[in-house]
Amino acid sequence: MFKTALLPLIIALIGGSRQAQACGRHPRWDRRGESKLSSRQATDESSAANSTDPSYECLWYSYQPVLDIKGNYPAQYTIAIIQANDTEAQSVFATINATLNSKLPNDVPHGSPTTGPVGVSYSPTDPDCWWSYNLCTTPDSSTGLPADITILPEPMTWGLAFDDGPNCSHNALYDYLQEQELTATLFYIGSYMFDWPLQALRGITDGHEICVHTWSHKYMTALSNEEAFAELWYSRKAIKDLLGVTTQCWRPPYGDVDNRIRTIAQALNLTTIIWYYDTFDWEEGTNGVTSATVDSNYQGIIDRASNGTFATHGPIVLNHELNNFTMSEFIKYAPAIKSALRAVVPFATALNIPQPYADSDITFPTFADRNSKSSTTTNGTTGSGSGAVDGSASPSGSSVSGQASTAAQSGTKAKSAASPLRDRAGYGVLEMLLVITLLIIGTWG
Repeated sequence: MFKTALLPLIIALIGGSRQAQACGRHPRWDRRGESKLSSRQATDESSAANSTDPSYECLWYSYQPVLDIKGNYPAQYTIAIIQANDTEAQSVFATINATLNSKLPNDVPHGSPTTGPVGVSYSPTDPDCWWSYNLCTTPDSSTGLPADITILPEPMTWGLAFDDGPNCSHNALYDYLQEQELTATLFYIGSYMFDWPLQALRGITDGHEICVHTWSHKYMTALSNEEAFAELWYSRKAIKDLLGVTTQCWRPPYGDVDNRIRTIAQALNLTTIIWYYDTFDWEEGTNGVTSATVDSNYQGIIDRASNGTFATHGPIVLNHELNNFTMSEFIKYAPAIKSALRAVVPFATALNIPQPYADSDITFPTFADRNSKSSTTTNGTTGSGSGAVDGSASPSGSSVSGQASTAAQSGTKAKSAASPLRDRAGYGVLEMLLVITLLIIGTWG
């Protein structure tokens, strides 16, 4: 009887292991720590990175370094304001605010923090170079502001980046990037970092470039001067306090930026990075955007690589680690992206910024260094770096999506039932244990 009971148990354990590690079906987790999931013990980054079971990855945990600093920050998921005990922030903001009042007295908040420019009355001359109004990325020269980065100087080069991290269940995506030797630029939200600090640590531990994506992910141009400053200040501070680096890049949520916000970012030494092509992965399932729409958008960008569109520059494409679909969708198209373009790199490499952090000796390869390394394993040609990087390269009124329209595209290509996320190795060990156990059972007989 013992023998007959033991065999099904072992088989069940193996099956359960396979199921637990089948990581291609992340649900749309509530990434806030105060979810209804039971808590798990805090661990270090490496042990947290070992699991690709979302039901474990997204269990809330307590992390002492966050508890130690949380009282010095705004409440999570609320619009940031300068904290009463933060004299450094108060001093820096006073200087920036004086500059704003002097240079841009008429550039005032637009719209709503949650709905953006809906129903806003605004001058058709676009005096504030407001991206949400007219996709403006090149401020008038009189402002002294640099153009937003929307394309890369290196031809046939995909600038790899993911917004809205850290996602609690991103291990499968990060595993894939590691296996494919891909490094990305990660735009982290400060409030999310406080919920998932170990996931954030994995980003920098894996060698990715970390940038600011604000504290609470609101429409920045709808905020007051102080609120906009605090959104950048405390998200950058969270990266410093938890990851140990002072980043120098940021991306506005929804692309919502104008000269007032650019001035604040510039004063904080943050380069504004937008995008040129939007996959609309973030909108899948809403507003008529289907998985087929996103498939078509990805394919449309990839097709441009073969028709000469990227002969003088590289595309910056909007991708997200928002949920299972957005992460799986990138992995599905990554082989085609790598095949169609000559390089897939983070912005630090594409823009030849070997030391992207203000106070760290962490370095990234320049584009030439990266190509030199690649030339030892491939005979492919490399880009010359002849393209422009400012927003003027983007034609006025042009589409910024992979396809010309955000409406659902025709076609039947749908999201596969099983996403191509990493299915970790290790089953062979369990199967070997089964064989050994069967042999032992045989000797008992």
